[in-house]
Amino acid sequence: MSETGSKRCGQIKAYFRREERYEGLQLVFKEHPELKNEILKAIEDTISETGVTPAVFENCEKIGAAPYAFYIEFNDDYDKEGGNFFEILLKKLGIEKCG
Repeated sequence: MSETGSKRCGQIKAYFRREERYEGLQLVFKEHPELKNEILKAIEDTISETGVTPAVFENCEKIGAAPYAFYIEFNDDYDKEGGNFFEILLKKLGIEKCG
């Protein structure tokens, strides 16, 4: 694990979901809003590195509120690009396991 990841152990919670041709990853940083830009940069860097573009959504508790999580998803993922993307992203963020 990276030094950054070990310092923030548990600050970002990751939840993975997979169905037939769908994969989604939710990154929750509600207790640590200062990590928002770091997460966005890791997502952008992973898009550049892999050449794939997932759908990325901000999750908010109410309309107009600051986001507390990002949801990244791949629909109709016939080539299973999502798994590789998520592995790279989680490594960049220093996250070792998902819930």
